[in-house]
Amino acid sequence: MTDPRDSTLTLDPKYDAAGLITAVATDAATGELLMLAHMNADALAKTLDTGEAWFWSRSKGRLWKKGESSGNVLRVVEARIDCDQDALWLKVEAAGPACHTGQRSCFFRRIESGALVRDA
Repeated sequence: MTDPRDSTLTLDPKYDAAGLITAVATDAATGELLMLAHMNADALAKTLDTGEAWFWSRSKGRLWKKGESSGNVLRVVEARIDCDQDALWLKVEAAGPACHTGQRSCFFRRIESGALVRDA
């Protein structure tokens, strides 16, 4: 039997046992994958209300706005949810690097022969 989340037009996110849903952010213009993070219900609501990306920091144990200290906010152009409503896709315009390391994307390394190689 199919879960009603799979086909209706009602937003009904399926949060995990910790109350979180995975969210990926991509550059709205290029499609480049910028980051992956988690949202709770409050973070999703703030994101949809403000048009800027908010997340739940598992390491800090609190709600945080992307760019709150760096100024590198993510302006949400479009928010999508997958078919069973357990993952979010944010298409964003980034005000600066998306990664806390200063890299444009958190995915700036690739795995080759079991080792990490930094993109040029």
